Amino acid sequence: MNQIINMVIRMVTRRLINMGINKGIDVAAKRGQGGKDLTPEQRQAAGKTSKRAKQAVRMSRRIGRF
Repeated sequence: MNQIINMVIRMVTRRLINMGINKGIDVAAKRGQGGKDLTPEQRQAAGKTSKRAKQAVRMSRRIGRF
């Protein structure tokens, strides 16, 4: 029973951490403006920046497994 509880807690924690990291990347890419006062070009650049950062996080996780 203890193993099942630990497994569920690890799954929830992992999911929350990933959501937090993604949200932080999005905020940083938009320079903390929350999407306000951004031109369409800036919005597009922020989207590309956040996509690249998320890819880098995924790659670092894969490398860290070895």
